[in-house]
Amino acid sequence: MKPYYEADGVTLYHGDCRELLPSLEGVIVTDPPYNVGYHYASGGDNRAQADYEALLAIGCRAPAVVVCYPEIQFRISRILGLEPTRCAAWVYPANTPRQFRMVAWYGTDGYPERVPQAYRNPEDRRIAQRIADGHQARGYDWREIPQVKNVSADKTAHPCQNPVEVMAWMIQATDGDTIIDPFAGSGTTLVAARQLGRKAIGIEADESYCEIAAERLRQGLLL
Repeated sequence: MKPYYEADGVTLYHGDCRELLPSLEGVIVTDPPYNVGYHYASGGDNRAQADYEALLAIGCRAPAVVVCYPEIQFRISRILGLEPTRCAAWVYPANTPRQFRMVAWYGTDGYPERVPQAYRNPEDRRIAQRIADGHQARGYDWREIPQVKNVSADKTAHPCQNPVEVMAWMIQATDGDTIIDPFAGSGTTLVAARQLGRKAIGIEADESYCEIAAERLRQGLLL
């Protein structure tokens, strides 16, 4: 299939991951559909249970790093027949019923602690001295990162856009030369992979979202 976008080690396909993934090799890093009725441009988030689980079986195949609600992670684990090798949490301060999402590694090791976090109290005299000495705060198995809101500077028309920082954290915590996102959406995983110097392949079923992702990638080359 001809790529929808291709440049600087990043390739984006407009198509169905169930058809394209079998011919691709790499580590999947993705935020899959939750099947809870989100209003995507072309629908598709209200599937019959069997159809949804068949999609997860292909789109979250190992080796994979997946971020989603814990209940969906348990379902993915059952579908794949794999226990996660590692779990972590993306925590976000928001006025929503949910305050975190689980990150799980399947069929590959995860190293969230190797990604340092910023010090929470940089004004403290001792911390200021550590920063001056070139030290960084430790990495942990959780990350507090605000969600992308309608007022966020990088918000696109995609209704469920993840922060680049979240996907970058997942990529940095995972070994692998090529990153694959079978549910590319607005292209956040591809943007993060490019910023980190990783090769990346994205697949997106909705053409309007492909254009959003391609435009973000084109703008990134101009920065």
